[in-house]
Amino acid sequence: MTTNKLAVLMLLVASSVPAVCQGLSKQDTGGTLPILWSEPSDIRSRNLSYGAGGSEAKPQPPLKFVKEDMQGTNPKFTAEDRNGVKWTVKMGVEAQPETAAAHLLWAVGYFTDENYLLKESDVSDLPVHLKRGQKFVTGGQLHDVRLKRHAKKIGEWRWRKNPFSNQRAFNGLRVMMALINNWDLKDTNNAIERDDHGSKYLVSDLGASFGTTGFGWSWMGSKGDLKSYRQSKFISKATPGYVDFGTPSRPAILYFFNLPGLLRRLRMRWIGRHIPREDAKWIGSLLAQLSPDQIRDAFRSAGFSPTEVEGFTAVVQQRISDLNKL
Repeated sequence: MTTNKLAVLMLLVASSVPAVCQGLSKQDTGGTLPILWSEPSDIRSRNLSYGAGGSEAKPQPPLKFVKEDMQGTNPKFTAEDRNGVKWTVKMGVEAQPETAAAHLLWAVGYFTDENYLLKESDVSDLPVHLKRGQKFVTGGQLHDVRLKRHAKKIGEWRWRKNPFSNQRAFNGLRVMMALINNWDLKDTNNAIERDDHGSKYLVSDLGASFGTTGFGWSWMGSKGDLKSYRQSKFISKATPGYVDFGTPSRPAILYFFNLPGLLRRLRMRWIGRHIPREDAKWIGSLLAQLSPDQIRDAFRSAGFSPTEVEGFTAVVQQRISDLNKL
């Protein structure tokens, strides 16, 4: 076979490989199909009060403390419910926005962890003093905590290099991060989880949602804050070909005293920029199938007050409308 014919053959073989399988790194998926999104045929009937796990999988209190989890910036620990199911219990400001965000992402076909918010729950075997989060425990009882069911995590995935780059579903996920103002888009907040259907790629930490568009002078208002969310910029620029979003935004000037942190945050900005206009409109068309009550359910399930539920719902509806006007 001549060199030219061999080159043509190699090109044909390469072009026949599905795009979904390109870009995998050594933290392989074990030979299973990588999946980011599954087309939802039932958006209008999805129950956003419970999200991916549904009502049948919700945690069954009381909880039993297993061990403290020192990863991340928010206090967490592992617990078992009365059925022996293990959950990661997150306390603090991220619990509510993460629950609502996960339910909204699931509603339009993205994979999420099974997240539930408990307004209060008894916990047995708690240590006398937790290393983190003691202020969220009163007399052996927890308040406003997010429970995430343990899943089989096999790795993390990168925003810049993954099997889905430039695909519509991936660009839709980028838009969703802007819609919910999730600005903490570190690769370590992404997970690959395996089940019988394949290797699911998801954003596993959504706690920095529904507040500001980026990290400011303090944590105040950056997560789960209606005033900040309402005042934030959603679409910053729209051209015939692409759309730029306000999230994630440039970090506050204080990051200039933390050069590694500044560079890390600046490198995230592309995630919300130059997204194909048609892909942004596509995810908007899926979101438009949600009723106002379904959106309210996402925020009710996260334990927000009635005033907050109405406020967050109004902003989300306006953003969905903005996407569909593109």
